Amino acid sequence: MKAVVYAGPRQISVQDVPDARIERPTDVLVRVTTTNICGSDLHMYEGRTTMEPGRVLGHENLGEVVEVGSAVDRVRVGDMVCLPFNISCGFCANCEKGLTAFCLTTNPEPGIAGAAYGFAGMGPYSGGQAELLRVPYGDFNCLVLPEDARDRERQKDYVMLADIWPTGWHATQLARMRAGDSVVIYGSGPVGLMAAYSAMIRGASQVMIVDRHPDRLAKAEEIGAIAIDDSRTSPVDRVMELTGGHGADRGCECVGFQAHDPQGVEHPNMTLNNLVKSVKFAGTIGVVGVFIPTDPGSPDDLYKQGEIAFDYGMFWFKGQTIGNGQCSVKNYNRQLCRLIETGRARPSWVVSQELRLDDAPSGYEHFDRRDDGWTKVVIHPDGSRG
Repeated sequence: MKAVVYAGPRQISVQDVPDARIERPTDVLVRVTTTNICGSDLHMYEGRTTMEPGRVLGHENLGEVVEVGSAVDRVRVGDMVCLPFNISCGFCANCEKGLTAFCLTTNPEPGIAGAAYGFAGMGPYSGGQAELLRVPYGDFNCLVLPEDARDRERQKDYVMLADIWPTGWHATQLARMRAGDSVVIYGSGPVGLMAAYSAMIRGASQVMIVDRHPDRLAKAEEIGAIAIDDSRTSPVDRVMELTGGHGADRGCECVGFQAHDPQGVEHPNMTLNNLVKSVKFAGTIGVVGVFIPTDPGSPDDLYKQGEIAFDYGMFWFKGQTIGNGQCSVKNYNRQLCRLIETGRARPSWVVSQELRLDDAPSGYEHFDRRDDGWTKVVIHPDGSRG
């Protein structure tokens, strides 16, 4: 089968690799029809993680079931399914609590909880930027989709259930957002845009989103968010102005450890400290941007060891609360699927490009450079452009 293979920093190619196959009775085999390039893929693409050369990338996946293991009794051949990026067993102590992002059985590395497709440090599993994908514990991990998911246009909505929409929703959940709240979101990449979309659906009175890429800010404005360009103004001052000097009720961090200022200098603590300043006294913050335990490639000496200079004194003084961590997708994907099925939501509004699998290397280049108009990239491994 063809697949997108990581070879080293900014080196990927489409190669022929051994076909994914059923390896255990609980496995499901999926023919991938739609998959995405995620902002998290760029951390690996840029060489900022421990991703091993030769691994197949891709953790936002959707397709048709073509084979099931002998122990699978719910999922059927021919079903259209979307796969959470989390690979989870469904029966460990964490999975039983709904904490599927921290499954205790699927990652063989000692002392590590949580697994994912094609992701550094998240187990040995191949990704879905490929023609075929093995899905462990298929009955638990496959979200069987409505019949309209066979339509290619609809797949662009449903594939967002694999990661970015649940993760955006998770950001608002971690921030304890309620109807009527004002929300500030740092980062208008795909996850930040999905956090803004989620806040709108959940009844926020005001959604502010901070970035400096005009195309991404324009996307946010399409759904009624207030765009704040931090290359033109202080985002903290602007949030205070828009909230009568009080600060936002809730804040969402959707950037992560590679946050950088308008001059391009990286500051892994920048968005977190700006959120402390932007959110009101006793407000809450949700962090879904990726932070990693060590980053030898960081220009920041502290963050080489996974540490940041956090304004804890002001955070404590303001009595704020922070929630963070990877999204347990299964907590949200079924109900969000219903919003798509009934026409209440169209998360594909963020999609800017549809590519063939062979076009993935150039897609990564454009997306990594944040080229104008490259907000969310969808790949169709079956050879069509959508």
